[in-house]
Amino acid sequence: MRLPATRDVWVYWECGGRADVSHVRDLSTGGIFIETTWRRTKGELVRVHFLVQEGQISLDSVVAQAQPAQGLGLKFQTVATKDISKLSLLLERVRAAFRTEAATCQSGA
Repeated sequence: MRLPATRDVWVYWECGGRADVSHVRDLSTGGIFIETTWRRTKGELVRVHFLVQEGQISLDSVVAQAQPAQGLGLKFQTVATKDISKLSLLLERVRAAFRTEAATCQSGA
C-alpha cells in the first residue's frame, strides 16, 4: 500500500556522481517516489538518506520508474540493520498522518 507522504519527508539522494534534495511524494515499505526534474535511467543505483525526525536513515535503491518533469520511483534494495527500526517508525508516522487526514476529510471538516 502506497501512502502519501507528509510535507516534512525529504531525502538527500546520490546517483551517477550527482546529488540533490527532494520531497517524497509517496512512501511504502518497498520504495518511494521523489519529486525531481533530473532524468535518471531505469535500473540506476541510488543512495538515499532520509532527513526526518526519526533520525538519519540511509539505504540503497534502484530506479524502478522515471516520469519526466515529475520524479523517480525508487525501489528499496538494502537497508542497514540499524536503520530498520527508524524506517518502521517513519512509516507508522506517515500512516497515522494519512488516517488523520482521511478521517478529517470524511467528517467534512
